[in-house]
Amino acid sequence: MKTILVVSVNWLGDVVFSTPVYKALKDNYPGSRITVLAVPRVEDVLSLCPYIDEVIVYDEDGSDRPLVEKVRLASQLRRGRFDGVFFLRPSVSRGWITALAGIPVRVGFKTKNALGCINRQVSNTGLEDLHRVDVYLSVIERFGLVVRDRYCRLVVSEDSLALADRLLNARGIKERESFCVVNTGGNWDLKQWPWERFAELTRRLVQKKGIKVVLSGSGQDVDRVARIAALSGVEPVELAGVTSLASAAAVFTRSQYIISADSGPLHLASALGIRTIAIFGPTRPEITGPRGQGRADVLIKDVGCNRKPCYYLECPENRCMRSVEVEDVIKIL
Repeated sequence: MKTILVVSVNWLGDVVFSTPVYKALKDNYPGSRITVLAVPRVEDVLSLCPYIDEVIVYDEDGSDRPLVEKVRLASQLRRGRFDGVFFLRPSVSRGWITALAGIPVRVGFKTKNALGCINRQVSNTGLEDLHRVDVYLSVIERFGLVVRDRYCRLVVSEDSLALADRLLNARGIKERESFCVVNTGGNWDLKQWPWERFAELTRRLVQKKGIKVVLSGSGQDVDRVARIAALSGVEPVELAGVTSLASAAAVFTRSQYIISADSGPLHLASALGIRTIAIFGPTRPEITGPRGQGRADVLIKDVGCNRKPCYYLECPENRCMRSVEVEDVIKIL
């Protein structure tokens, strides 16, 4: 194959976990051009993957929802003359679009709904206990390709690093000055460490470890970060809602380490080779733990109900996250 399309997964952490797929495709098809079809929210992350040549943004739940936009996408893909497409997640609508585009080889997991649009179906059995990286790699391995590297790797541009340096300098962190990042968010409440613990951790990092702290987060974390900063009493640098994913990645690259619950930013930092301290509770590191080349320390306490991944979103106690103490984090630094 010389021209390859990949239908991406939709969430930040999963996109990071999928990056070894692109390297494996380049290894198996030297000189190939790889294009990724993805939702808008993950475009910035895909732009950091050195094995991807182009990203086509497709907002099926938004501006691209009308039928005319699906026809337009099929026409665009037809002009791309792709030799094959790999589906990292089942998607009937995208499957039929790629079939309409005339892509001859369409590879994806075997599902009833995919009959017809996926003409090279691979087994989806035995995936339940695999790490997400290995699940995505299994699509191409079960198709017959060889995988030699299972690490997640992302690269930040020099321009982004220069922008991060200016951003940090404007907030009192000079070039080459040591700092760490504390990422306080998470995509669902059950995975979030209590904000009071983050506040105490921030204070102890500054007062006991003598290191500056950057509190990161998305726009939806602004109020949470402000509360943590105020309670800490040590005036950390607040970047929630200030950075894009690309610029946040550049800030992570300049840091000594990042402390975070199981979240997209945690896996982004790991893929950049940054040391990560990961706080796990309801999810399992065997399935969604850091898989970058940076050192990763995972903190998880066995409370009985979290020996398998737990998705009880209405849990009234959240004992699994609360069982990890600030002192547990401090001890491994």
